[in-house]
Amino acid sequence: MDELARKLGLRTDPAIFFTSAALTLVFVLALVIAPGPIGDAFAAGRAWIVTNLGWFFILGVNVWLGFLLWVAMSRHGHIRLGRKGSRPEYSNLSWFTMLFAGGIGTVLMFWGVAEPISHFSTPPLPGIEPYSEEAAKDAISIAIYHLGLHTWTIFTLPGLAFAYFINRYELPVRVSSVFYPLLRERIHGPIGKTIDVAAVLGTLFGVAVSLGLGSSQIAAGLNELFGTGDGAFVQVCILAVLTGVAVTSIVVGLDKGVKLLSNLNIGMAVALMIFVLICGSTLFLLRGIVETFGLYFENLPRLAFWNDMLANNNPGNDDWGWQGSWTVFYWAWTVTWSPFIGLFVARISRGRTIREFVFGVLMAPSLFTLIWFAIFGWQAMEFDGLGAAAREAMGDQAGAISDAVAESVPLAMFAFFEQLPWTTFIQGFAVVIVAIFFATSSDSASLVVDMLCTGNATPGPVHQRVFWGAAEGLVAAMLIILAGEAGLTALQQVITVVGLPIFVLVSMMIPSLIIGLANEDIDHISIGTRPDLDCFEPDRSEEGSAS
Repeated sequence: MDELARKLGLRTDPAIFFTSAALTLVFVLALVIAPGPIGDAFAAGRAWIVTNLGWFFILGVNVWLGFLLWVAMSRHGHIRLGRKGSRPEYSNLSWFTMLFAGGIGTVLMFWGVAEPISHFSTPPLPGIEPYSEEAAKDAISIAIYHLGLHTWTIFTLPGLAFAYFINRYELPVRVSSVFYPLLRERIHGPIGKTIDVAAVLGTLFGVAVSLGLGSSQIAAGLNELFGTGDGAFVQVCILAVLTGVAVTSIVVGLDKGVKLLSNLNIGMAVALMIFVLICGSTLFLLRGIVETFGLYFENLPRLAFWNDMLANNNPGNDDWGWQGSWTVFYWAWTVTWSPFIGLFVARISRGRTIREFVFGVLMAPSLFTLIWFAIFGWQAMEFDGLGAAAREAMGDQAGAISDAVAESVPLAMFAFFEQLPWTTFIQGFAVVIVAIFFATSSDSASLVVDMLCTGNATPGPVHQRVFWGAAEGLVAAMLIILAGEAGLTALQQVITVVGLPIFVLVSMMIPSLIIGLANEDIDHISIGTRPDLDCFEPDRSEEGSAS
């Protein structure tokens, strides 16, 4: 494989690159040859996982959050994620926009209206009347729970592990490097390469699902504007165009490409949010933002440990429960992004302290997410008819947005904009935002996957990076075709199955970090020097040394 890599002009680890590429190709060919059996296998796998291991996902993320808060507040919080004298490469603003746009920008655009409205019209908690004030409060709390602090916990844990072992110890830029305290030199052998291949495939599938959702939302928007249709063919065409945009950004590189797109995209998203705040029920929304903070922190303990345990309490009940379709899906989907986002955030966070890293990555995006849902969610529910009196006064206009969500989740945002001025312009503006978020996520993921294969923070040759960008688009296109009329349900099935092994892998980063931090020379913490690597050297009994 080394000879083939040289002939192709690649600068990579051939075993990781060619194995990942071959398995990706096998999956694509399998979908072409036998989409039905593949779809059935994923459906069966997802059903088993959410029934038997849904609790594991929910408990796991809470454990991760607790560990992160502990390590940030401990004596290790002063450790700088880099060599002596290193300082952050990017300003706080650029750092925030890059990690956010590469993270869940597309997801907020997709679910910003759809999720609150879904829970508002169909409350998941028992005893809550649909469209009531209680349903609205729960809907906002649940939406922020899914996309706030806990989502960023899933990104922060691997990000911290990568930043610590790669930036501080200067190990290869690979997921396997995180497990050096546990595996020692075996990270360079078959076990380490297997971990890295799993991380590459998990990233490809996680990003592909997001690209599939993004293309479906863009197709829904274009259909509203121009009547283009929103079927699989249209989505694949959109996917092809935007993959081309992402590949162009890949060629330009991180600083010029991703940073520029990220800053532009966040600016446009903030402008859209301010537009809704001003043109909607401004006073109502300002009150809503303040009240939402209280609702979130009041309901967070209950929601964070809620397992929907009574959903299958009746014999013969084939309903896998609300949590299987929402929370478990979110955590499985998000964790497939964690190698990509974790390495990406580690790459742009060199020189920051552990405490600064943890609180910055956890809190800043979560705060933005809360404000986003407070504005879009509350306004959407008011437009839809908040409370029995309001729905009676609205007459036939009540329920317009919830009807659109029931028909097609990607339509939610565009049905919402029909209630605001400058509808056509704003709908077009939203399509552009989703498209740029789409390109930002794709080019960020391609750069990171390339790093996983090269083991170096310096990107490989252009054609090597372009290959991964095209591979993401191809996998996303095949998932769109596989989903067919099943749409979001089929994507949930695929990502839940793929997410389980990645979730286990990320969980094992905690003991690895604990061992690494335990070997820190406390005298070095205050001055930010690099710890002694001797504690990570393998046993060499024949040389008379002990690890």
